[in-house]
Amino acid sequence: MNIQEKRKVLRKDIFRILLIIVASVIMSINLNSFVDAGGLLPGGFTGLTILIQEITKEFLGFKVSFAFVNILLNSIPVFVSYKCIGKKFTIFSCIMIILTSIFTDIIPSYPITYDILLISIFGGMVSGTAISMCLFADATSGGTDFIAIFLSKRYGIDAWNYILIGNAVILLVAGYLFGWNKALYSIIFQFTSTQMLHLCYKRYKKNTLFIITQYPEEVAKAISETTRHASTTFHGFGTYEKKERTLIYSVVGREEVKKVVSNIREVDDKVFINIIKTEQLEGNFYIKPND
Repeated sequence: MNIQEKRKVLRKDIFRILLIIVASVIMSINLNSFVDAGGLLPGGFTGLTILIQEITKEFLGFKVSFAFVNILLNSIPVFVSYKCIGKKFTIFSCIMIILTSIFTDIIPSYPITYDILLISIFGGMVSGTAISMCLFADATSGGTDFIAIFLSKRYGIDAWNYILIGNAVILLVAGYLFGWNKALYSIIFQFTSTQMLHLCYKRYKKNTLFIITQYPEEVAKAISETTRHASTTFHGFGTYEKKERTLIYSVVGREEVKKVVSNIREVDDKVFINIIKTEQLEGNFYIKPND
């Protein structure tokens, strides 16, 4: 690696760290404002940490540190991530987990509103945004995010909705111990957070491209160079102009669509592209590995 490449990597890493710091601050403020004011449980290990805090406070007479419980719970997923997902990815994720844990303990609680429905909706949106920022930095906020990314990478499963179901189990325990009202509102919070995450983060989502072009070899090359995905060519007949046409079929990541379409149009400005959301895909599909 030459000096220019090293500088590029360094700039990228600095940007990732800055993004993680901002995400951890937003996450901590959200926990100490919306979540604390509504008495809600966010998703994943963060929610489990808060539940453990409430249990110790209610039944043992003391409240354990958020940082201690959260870091302890994340220790096993961190190990799995380091072995199976990526070393650098795991290190940046640990920075996110540690900063969020520390900030949550030291940032004072400042409730913005006590309307529990507003807290559930807007708190969930803020939570989903913070998690998305963390994922854009090629890191994770920990816990179930590690699990979801592992399943997406290893098996191609969009696991976020399954994580939502798992979170509901935690809420059943909380509802049984502390009352069902806030537990049910927590489901709204978690659902909103999950949908916000779906809206913002698209790395593991896919789109199918059907491309009609006069330059099939050049278009196929543009797809390959842009996304590292292959394509398949079909020969057909255009009924409007009564001419033979070439159809190229390819599947790309949803976050790659804008760039690949732009590059295809540079090759053929008269190209016709049909973009379809791909719900499920079996077989080999290249996903850039976490570092």
